[in-house]
Formats: sequence, C-alpha cells, structure tokens
Amino acid sequence: MEQYNSIINALSVKFAASYDINVINPLNITDFYDVDNTLILAKSSELYFGENLNVVRPDEILFIPGGRQTNIAYGAKDGPIKTQENFISERASGLQNSIHSPNGSNPKHRFITVSFKAKVFDAVHFFTSLDIPPFVIQKNENIISILNLINDERSSLAVGNTRKINALTELLIIEIIRYLIDNKLFLEQFITKSSYLKDPRLIKIFEFIKDNLEADLSNKQLAKVVGVSEDYVGQYFKMLTGINPQDYIEYQRMEKAVVLLRTTKKSIQDVGKNIGYKDTAYFCRRFKMMFGITARKMRNRELMINS
Repeated sequence: MEQYNSIINALSVKFAASYDINVINPLNITDFYDVDNTLILAKSSELYFGENLNVVRPDEILFIPGGRQTNIAYGAKDGPIKTQENFISERASGLQNSIHSPNGSNPKHRFITVSFKAKVFDAVHFFTSLDIPPFVIQKNENIISILNLINDERSSLAVGNTRKINALTELLIIEIIRYLIDNKLFLEQFITKSSYLKDPRLIKIFEFIKDNLEADLSNKQLAKVVGVSEDYVGQYFKMLTGINPQDYIEYQRMEKAVVLLRTTKKSIQDVGKNIGYKDTAYFCRRFKMMFGITARKMRNRELMINS
C-alpha cells in the first residue's frame, strides 16, 4: 500500500474543464482525443465507447486517459458518424450545454464531463504513462458525488469556487486510484510502470524537458544532462517509461501548444516557435496528425462545444 501512497503523494493534480451537456441528437465521434484525462458521467442516457461500442449505463462513468484516442457514441450506437474535426467544426452537431435546454426541460441524453491533469513531479502524465485503455467506473457513489459537486461549483459564482474545484479534483484522483485498487484494475501497470518515481536521473531528464521545450532536446542533449552516452539515454528512458524520449518530447510540446492555443492570442507561427518548431508548416502537420484536427480548430474547440 505504501507504493500507492508514494504515487499519490508524487502527483500534481489540476482541474482542466467541466461541461454539463445535453445531447439533443445522438451522434458518434469516431476519434475522440484530448491531452487531459476525461471522465464522462452518464446521467440520463447510455454512452458507448471503443471499437465495439461498449455500453456505459446511467450512473456509470467512462474514464479516458489523456492522449488515448477512442470512439464515443452519445445517446445511441447508430447516431450520425462524425470525426472529431467535423464535430468541432459544425455547430449543428447536436451537442450543447444542458442549461440551454428549451423551457428548462429535463434533457433526454444528459452527461457531465470533467477533465483534469495528473502529473508525476509536474512532468509526466501519470495515467498516460501507465498505457491503460479507457475503462468504465461502475456506480461509485463517491466519484459520482465529486463529479456532481465539481459541476455545481463550475456553474456557480460562489466565493472560493475555483479553490473548491481544485480541492475536489484532488479528492477525485484519490477516489479513482482507490477504485482501481479495490477492483484490482491495472495493478501490474501501477507497479511496473511507476519505477521512474524513484529514479533521480530520469526525474532530472523530465524536469529539463519541461523547462526547455523550445530548445534542442535531442538524445545527445539529454545524455549530457545526466552524464550518460547518447546511445544509452534512449534505451534507459524507454526501459523505465515504456516510451522513447523523442515521442515523449513531442507529446509534451503538443500539450503545451494546446494550452497556448486555448489561453493566449499568439499566432499559430508563434505557438510553434514557443515549443521548438521553427517550421510552421511542419508543426501544423504534426499537430493535425496527433490530434486529428488543425491547430486553428483546436483553438476554437471550447467555444464550439459551448455554442
């Protein structure tokens, strides 16, 4: 149990977003993807996910680890099929905030989504590093209660609501990890893929990458940071994390790009330069390849979902 406590104590947790949504017209998004971890609570209708469109029933929760692409069908399996790019592009997607439901009626297909970051030493996406698939949390009252509270606070103007949401998100992580332990889910991944928590050289590499995303982050440079050979640093990094360092670096850069696109008015060219891409066209190609949508459309994503 001490190892799990060490994991929890090493995590930095940050609330990202929440939506209380009403699916007016059922639809199927074929390539849902987000850099943040996403929880979707089915309130009054089924949700379906994955290649086989497995069901999530009312009062059950779908957990999608950050960086994990999956199919999501809201309300029915046979709804109109859209790619994430089309979904974000078209306002007539059938998805809107449930508070906009006509005449205050109870929505037929209602879902609450909460997304959050959970990083080890504020560097590594923990659930992404475990390499686990999306999974269903079955009728856990503690987690359901926290999701509802976050949703209520998110829509309120009460004093201290931001701080309360952050505190609730911390509790949410603890309850998720307890759920996984109690139900013996992914415990092998927890043990075998959390070894980097105790490795000071790897932590030093993580911190260097985090602080120097715009700089040269070749394996040669990473090797200098920890005093090992260029050939060894790639093997060493992959042995402990399950991913080669250049793939990890690109993911970190693209995540930073998403943050800049959502929170600043920097041009696409400047965003690319800020994360180490001198060639804007190459940055745009890599961004589209990773997220399935263009950088420009990612910038408008939250606005489109709330419209």
